Amino acid sequence: MTNYAWMYRVGFTPWERYARTAAASVAPLLDREERERSGRLGRALDLGCGRGLYTAELARRGWQTVGIDYVPAAVEAARRHGVNGARFLVGDVTDLPVAELGTFDFFLDIGCFQGFNVTQRQAVGRGVSAVAEPGATLLILAFGPTRLQSLLGGVSPGEVAAAFPDWELLSTEAAATAGLGWPMSRTSPRWYRLRRRGPLSE
Repeated sequence: MTNYAWMYRVGFTPWERYARTAAASVAPLLDREERERSGRLGRALDLGCGRGLYTAELARRGWQTVGIDYVPAAVEAARRHGVNGARFLVGDVTDLPVAELGTFDFFLDIGCFQGFNVTQRQAVGRGVSAVAEPGATLLILAFGPTRLQSLLGGVSPGEVAAAFPDWELLSTEAAATAGLGWPMSRTSPRWYRLRRRGPLSE
């Protein structure tokens, strides 16, 4: 994961190109999260937010949004955009500053979780669970395991479920690959949707 700071410095950020290209396919997934809630949408946490492209979209939709990323330059760029309804923190998603964050109703992870080893993934799961309201949902976009996993990252459905033992895996579905470019387009990316067990999920 230390490569991200270097990639921002040299201007190689393919995930931002994907955010623009895949916007039409991501929108229905966010629409679904909103349809299932009555009244105000509540609070959302964008894990590994980068320069805040998805954080801004969540805020535009009416979520009270926090974006967190460990690359200070990316967070500063996000802050400069001055997104209404969003704030940005420099932080490590494998060691979430629980006391500083409060609790959330929705979590979004676009390509962050996939880059961690098993110990780090478990740490992400514990941290997210600690700040999740009962019935909160989590949406993860991740590459599948490939021969390029050491370079690009990737996880299996079982590895996602193992990191979130207090969550129900609601669905997995293939993600659009347009805009990813080669070799990322060959990684069989998938969307994982999970719900925190609690009164709203029973």
